Amino acid sequence: MIKTSLQHTILLNIGAFLLVLTLEVLSMWAFKDRFDTTFYFYLHGLNYTMAIMGIIWINHFVLIPSFFDKRRYFLYTILLIGSLFFGAYLKGYWKDGWYGVYKMIFFLIYTTGTGMAAFFLRRNIVFRREKEDKEKLQKEMELNYLKEQVNPHFFFNSLNSIYALSRQQSPETPDVVMQLSELMRYQLESSKKETVLLKEELEFIENYLLLEEKRLSKRCTVEFLIEGDLSGLGIAPMLLIPFVENAIKHGAQSTNEQSKIDISATIKNTTLHFGVVNSKPTMITASNRNGLGLENVKRRLGLLYPNAHTLDIADKENEYRVNLTIDLAV
Repeated sequence: MIKTSLQHTILLNIGAFLLVLTLEVLSMWAFKDRFDTTFYFYLHGLNYTMAIMGIIWINHFVLIPSFFDKRRYFLYTILLIGSLFFGAYLKGYWKDGWYGVYKMIFFLIYTTGTGMAAFFLRRNIVFRREKEDKEKLQKEMELNYLKEQVNPHFFFNSLNSIYALSRQQSPETPDVVMQLSELMRYQLESSKKETVLLKEELEFIENYLLLEEKRLSKRCTVEFLIEGDLSGLGIAPMLLIPFVENAIKHGAQSTNEQSKIDISATIKNTTLHFGVVNSKPTMITASNRNGLGLENVKRRLGLLYPNAHTLDIADKENEYRVNLTIDLAV
């Protein structure tokens, strides 16, 4: 990385040197006949270019990092003016006296100012690119962390379901274990991808609901409705399941009363409207729904679809309602 940056800096300065030399030669081309030979004409242009680039390099590689970047602005200004005056004196005094010095110093101010503008513009672009790269890396690290959290959370909830069936000595326990195995297979495979097909994600939710229905027996009615064209649409994996898990955990699982869960996924063009409504136990009027699952999915939505989603959650006395809208074309 350092070697590449050094090579880039060297090439950039060689290019700047050649550009200034070309401009100097072209600007003096009309006065070419004043020189004894063509060699002296080009030598004159080379000398001026070396003087200009010398001041620019001293400013860029010595004064700016040693004084300007350390906020020693007064000393930086004094040294820069001194460098300009010294360079102008060396190039101008021996030819035209003090008139040549004044003429040269204004020329150096112009060229040095142009060089500084180009230097700070380039440095700003580099800093902004580095900042964007760091933010992208941080976002990827955070997303990976959040995605990895989904696995144990989902696995823990599923094991609870199997444990409940095993305590009831249900004959369906082996089938549920196989269903869980298939769910975990999908989850492990999808966790390696940035997006999965929306159709597969909704099928995963449907299979999870079938597993939970066996555990909850007849005391919970679950309805899952899908409308619209799913073809060609993708979504971040395991993004919707936390809402379903919370509906089961804080609805049917928390009471022996008859309960109900309604889940809908409606696709209009490229927009997914995902809704989850679950009844709440009559003995509980308020519940803490800010667990790991919901906080995780809120954070993931903010990172993956920052300007392409809306999430409305209503915690009412008798029901808990989630309405999520995502533009999957983003």
